[in-house]
Amino acid sequence: MTVLLDPTSERSPTIRPRLARPERLEGLTIGLLDIAKPRGDVFLDRLEARLNERGLATRRYKKPTNTRPAPVPLQQQIATEVNLVIEGLSD
Repeated sequence: MTVLLDPTSERSPTIRPRLARPERLEGLTIGLLDIAKPRGDVFLDRLEARLNERGLATRRYKKPTNTRPAPVPLQQQIATEVNLVIEGLSD
């Protein structure tokens, strides 16, 4: 018999509808979240440069570790400072 374990320990996962994408990025502040994976910062550096070339405002954030969700204070900070977030996944 095979037993599958959920690493999140969620007994009943939260299901949320996706938010609508903004029609345009002009006038919005874009958060760039580095999840602390190797070379994720390289990707986000390049993405930030491209967004800034278009005149878009960005703010950078970094999780302390890639093995856990972002700490609640960081989540709250991001939620109050930016309009949308791009997470830099890599490996």
